[in-house]
Amino acid sequence: MNSTQTAEVTLKGLAVCCAIGNAVLHTLLVPDHLEEMFYIGVLFAVGSAVMLVVAMALVILKRPLAAWLTGALVSLGMIVGFLLSRTVGLPGGYYEAGWEPPYGLLSLLAEGLFVLTFVAWLGERTAHGAAPHPYRAVDEPVAAGRGVSKGR
Repeated sequence: MNSTQTAEVTLKGLAVCCAIGNAVLHTLLVPDHLEEMFYIGVLFAVGSAVMLVVAMALVILKRPLAAWLTGALVSLGMIVGFLLSRTVGLPGGYYEAGWEPPYGLLSLLAEGLFVLTFVAWLGERTAHGAAPHPYRAVDEPVAAGRGVSKGR
């Protein structure tokens, strides 16, 4: 296994752990939030389910970009929701005081780490030429010394 493959496996493994951790933490909070503010409980349940699918997709898919993007967007959405719920509040007068120890801090850690891992994975793929070239088909061979002409 070369260093690029090792980095990819390590980053995927970390992301899978973050996604599962995020799902478990939010699943534990679903019942209380369904009683307190129903739509928040539903959002927690949906977010947990999506993150479990993301974790499975990262393990199974050969081209997991959609899973990475979905996980990053859901994680960012959860971070924003957490911050809004403790500052200006959310619709329906939903406002939380404090960090809900230990769930709040652990959730932010899992979500933030997932996003950072995605950025690192994307940088790793781009640095090693795994990202498709924007001006040619993915499977189109390129002769040595030839690139995209400036006339295009």
